[in-house]
Amino acid sequence: MKLSPSVFRSLIFLFFSLSVVTMQAQEPKRVIPDSIRISLLTCASGEEIYSLFGHTAIRYENYTRGIDAVFNYGIFNFNAPNFILRFALGETDYQLGVTDYERFAAEYYYLERDVWQQELNLTVQEKEKLIMLLEENYRPENRIYRYNFFYDNCATRPRDLIEKSIDGTLQYADDMTDTDSGISFRDLLHKYSKGHPWSRFGMDLCMGSQADRTINRRLMMFVPFYVQEYFNQARIVNKEGEARPLVLNEEKIIVTGNEEAEQSSDGFTPMQTALLLLILTAAATIYGIRRKKTLWGIDFALFFAAGTAGCILAFLALFSQHPAVSPNYLLFVFHPLHLFCLPCMLNRVRKRKRSRYMLANFIVLTLFILLWLVIPQRFPLAVLPLALCLLIRSASNLISHTIRNNEERTDNFHTRTDIRQPASPATAAISETGGDVDNRPTAYRLHGSILVIVWRKGV
Repeated sequence: MKLSPSVFRSLIFLFFSLSVVTMQAQEPKRVIPDSIRISLLTCASGEEIYSLFGHTAIRYENYTRGIDAVFNYGIFNFNAPNFILRFALGETDYQLGVTDYERFAAEYYYLERDVWQQELNLTVQEKEKLIMLLEENYRPENRIYRYNFFYDNCATRPRDLIEKSIDGTLQYADDMTDTDSGISFRDLLHKYSKGHPWSRFGMDLCMGSQADRTINRRLMMFVPFYVQEYFNQARIVNKEGEARPLVLNEEKIIVTGNEEAEQSSDGFTPMQTALLLLILTAAATIYGIRRKKTLWGIDFALFFAAGTAGCILAFLALFSQHPAVSPNYLLFVFHPLHLFCLPCMLNRVRKRKRSRYMLANFIVLTLFILLWLVIPQRFPLAVLPLALCLLIRSASNLISHTIRNNEERTDNFHTRTDIRQPASPATAAISETGGDVDNRPTAYRLHGSILVIVWRKGV
């Protein structure tokens, strides 16, 4: 059967129309994977102690579904029951939160904290797996986790999820397990607490000798900025051995104009405060020794404060699950015995009696200062003036006790030698005539019984 030209043209038009419709129907499925973008967000440091080290989050954008959300592992509640106690014990619970990007951006712009975005170079399957892991983590039964400042925090969680989602291996530019970095946990605490001397001083007091051990680069990634740095240098190597960069591009998406320059601290620094306290303590101690005053109120204030600090350090070292808080050699300076032995010690001090506790404390502090450089722990320099304050007050008790003993021996000597004998006739005659004993052939000493002895020999 022959087709007319008009029918033939109609069939051709119908064929091409169906092809176009089919292509349009398939188009959404083809572009859906390309419409998903997953990025790592790195937030600048804040002013609060918990924000000094920055923050990390994951941004999920789905243009087809109109989703722009931020997954944040740094959500915690100050008002939770026993928050302070649980934090001290290292039992703080954080949780995964999801918020709209616009709200997230507004908050960080208000806080004047810049935000960097690293678009991850993931395949369709890797994106789907990462989204699945995030959704799994966000389930009510999974979203709460036990926070650990060094090992399990808002930076390490996103890193671990991204590594799990990769089909292949993630290779960093450096050996992440080698400790040739020469950097310790304490070094990183100091680096990101510039301009906050009191926060740094508090962390230095709580951190024990474990914080001074050299750590590898992977452990350094508890700081969000190191996750950002190492991600920029990392490559994804698939099963076929093909490599591609982990990060497609990086840009600063929130610019506040707030420069992260090293800030000067307002008011006294810990070192200045400690030196001022040392000067006042030394001056008061010298005054008390010269005036023969115990000034026990100074001892009460200093040892009460040192004992209270010692209770906190001992609690952290013995009971806390926080890493790197034990052993802490600062317990030789600040320890609970200062508080427990305070009543008995003050009782001895007020009576100007030697306190065995003061003697023991003097010996311990002397050894601590002499061995300062060989103890396997880095101490904040402000500890030295504080230790000297306690040392001076312990020495003051020993000096006061020595002076008191010398005074008692002198008084006893005078008491024994001041027992006068009955006046002899010759002495009476001399007194009546107003004569001077020194005019006699034998020199007389007008001093108690010695006069009698001299007179008798003259006779």
